[in-house]
Amino acid sequence: MEIMLSSSILDELTKMNISAIAYSTLALLAIWVVHWTYRWRNPKCNNGVLPPGSMGLPLIGETLQLTIPSPSLDLHPFINTRIKRYGSIFKTSIAGRPVVVSADPDFNTFLLKHEKKLIEPWSMDTTAKVFGQELQNSKRYTRNIALNHFGVEAIRKLKLLPQMETFIRLALLKWSTQDSIELKTTGISMTVDFASNQIFSGDLEDSSSTIGNMYKDLLQGLMSFPINLPGTTYHKCMQVQKKVNEAMREVLRKRMSGRGGRHQEAEDLLEHLIKDMESMEFLSEDFAVHLLFGLLFVASDSVSTALAFIFKLLAEHPNVLEELTAEHETILKNRENPDAPLTWEEYKSMTFTLQVINEILRLVNTAPGLFRRAITDIPINGYTIPSGWVILIAVSALHLNPDTFEDPLAFNPWRWQKIDQSSAAKHFMPFGYGLKQCAGAEYARAFLSFFIHVLVTNYKWERVKRCRIVRAPIIRFPDGFHFKISKKT
Repeated sequence: MEIMLSSSILDELTKMNISAIAYSTLALLAIWVVHWTYRWRNPKCNNGVLPPGSMGLPLIGETLQLTIPSPSLDLHPFINTRIKRYGSIFKTSIAGRPVVVSADPDFNTFLLKHEKKLIEPWSMDTTAKVFGQELQNSKRYTRNIALNHFGVEAIRKLKLLPQMETFIRLALLKWSTQDSIELKTTGISMTVDFASNQIFSGDLEDSSSTIGNMYKDLLQGLMSFPINLPGTTYHKCMQVQKKVNEAMREVLRKRMSGRGGRHQEAEDLLEHLIKDMESMEFLSEDFAVHLLFGLLFVASDSVSTALAFIFKLLAEHPNVLEELTAEHETILKNRENPDAPLTWEEYKSMTFTLQVINEILRLVNTAPGLFRRAITDIPINGYTIPSGWVILIAVSALHLNPDTFEDPLAFNPWRWQKIDQSSAAKHFMPFGYGLKQCAGAEYARAFLSFFIHVLVTNYKWERVKRCRIVRAPIIRFPDGFHFKISKKT
């Protein structure tokens, strides 16, 4: 009896000890979670005070708030509400990264002027994975080869302008035979087709239309949370990247092996890249594929979005269309040969056209901003941005700032007649800043200018159905962007 009682007591004591251990473990875990959450929301800054703001939830930060669709061209609420609450510089966390967002034009200019001393280029984890981190590590080469084939001198010397005009005329003629077209996806396919011809000399043409369609899916994944699970936007983005890269890798290998059929005569970007691969050790096959992929994307995305808005905004503002048409008809009247192709001088004479393009780029803001990373502690207005933190230069906030642009949501190309170059450089950055702006900036402006020329002198258009636009924070068209295009009689 005593033995049985002692055994029972021991069992109870054992259970009590196990329960105590379990409760203690849970208590310690709860304390650790609370402490970890507190440290997440209150990160330390060893050499000063962090800017005001919120770090959001552990791990995901405030990523969800950033990607909530907003049915307006206005500044995304994520940035707008925080500027009102914290000021033009605030901290947050995006996709698990500590970030300082700056909508201060003076500070932004200061940072960009001291690139490599205070900051360095940086990409979101999703973007780095899609385009390849090695592109960031070899940015100088990437920029140089892009300038050689899409920069100002390339446009002038390689007879890119006549090719642009011919290509645009054929595209618009084809569009005019259809009952309606969806402008964003069609615009992506068109710009991808043209850019791929400059890069691959037609070697990718069997895949270009498919690639153009896939690139629109890619864009939606760039600002997604990097969880690579089936069904997620990021997973779809990575699948698109894989398919496009496979097609480009196949073209690269064929050209290198001499089976591409054009390698001896081609003077395209791909041939340039292959020749450099023979003498530059860092130019691996993977690097080349990522470079080709990135260049094709950059050459198509912002241009295709701007093209869609050309139709929308000109249809809604007949006074702008009237002055624009007059400018281009004057160009035709002043020619000896009305059927001659557009020249560089005529392109540079399109004063009002470039004002229209500036205004479209200002309103559209195809990217949320410029990402950089602090390489040293940076003091600003009594605060400190720690080394290693990401800085988002909120370009959209600059473009829609009412202190700079009166009635910022109004489409008013004439406002650019009063804006001087020094002010524009600080407050208007659709392609980056100064001499370090995107290598394809002039290419994009020229393509849009030529498109407008052919459009307003030869065609009319009307909206087929309502165009719903959301900013999340990248511009999207949930129901498509449908217009009917017809030849002028």
